[in-house]
Amino acid sequence: MIRILVVEDEPMIAEGLKDDLELEGYAVDVVADGVSAEARARDGAYDLIPLDIMLPRRDGFEVCRALRTHGIATGIILLTAKGQEVDKVRGLEIGADDYVTKPFSPRELLARVRAVLRRAGDENGAAEQTWQHGDLRIDFRRFEARRGATRLALTPTEFKILKALYERRGEVVSIDDLLHRVWGRDIFLTDRVVYTHVNNLRAKVEHDPSHPRIVVGVRGLGSSDNDSRSANRLSR
Repeated sequence: MIRILVVEDEPMIAEGLKDDLELEGYAVDVVADGVSAEARARDGAYDLIPLDIMLPRRDGFEVCRALRTHGIATGIILLTAKGQEVDKVRGLEIGADDYVTKPFSPRELLARVRAVLRRAGDENGAAEQTWQHGDLRIDFRRFEARRGATRLALTPTEFKILKALYERRGEVVSIDDLLHRVWGRDIFLTDRVVYTHVNNLRAKVEHDPSHPRIVVGVRGLGSSDNDSRSANRLSR
C-alpha cells in the first residue's frame, strides 16, 4: 500500500487531507511540525509527502532541503499560502517535485498526488526498462539507480529527467521539451530550475560532473529563438 506523510500544522486542513487521501486508498500519517516531519520521513518508508511550508520548529523549505541532502528520494509536494513565483521556484530548486498554492481543492491536490506517484513509478508502474552506461545502471521499473554495488539517492524529479532523456537517448533534448516532459505544460518554471536539477543529477551520476559523459550539455540548442540556452542529451 502506498504510504503518505501529511505535514500540516492547521488541524482542520490536516484532517481534511487525511480523510481525502484515505478515501483514495492511501495509508496516511500526519505530523504538525518540521522537526517531527524530518524524523518521520527519514525513518519511515513513505512514498509521498505533502509538505506545508509555514511550519513550527522548522519550515518546509528546510525540511525538504534536509531530506534531499540525506538522500531521501520520497516525492514531495509543497503546500504553500504564498503565491509568489520566487517561493515556488525556490521549492523546486531544492528538490520538491510539485507545489500547490492554498487555498486548493481536494481534487487538485489528488490530481497532483497521482501525477507525482505516477511519474515516480509508484502507482501505475513505470515501463519495464533498464539502462546501463559503464558501471552506472538505471532501473526505471524499480525506481533504482546504482553505480556498481552502491545505490544512488536520486530524487523523483531526477529520475524523471533521466527517463525523459532515456526515451530520446542519443538525441538533443531542449530545455523547453525537458520542462514539458518532466513538469508538464501547465507549470511555469524558469530555465534556472531545470538547469539546477540537471546539475544535481550530474553530480550524482557522473564520475566527473565538470566533464560529463552521461548527461551531456549542448550549448546553443536550447530553443529555436534563443541560442544562448543549452540543451541536453543522454549518451548511448
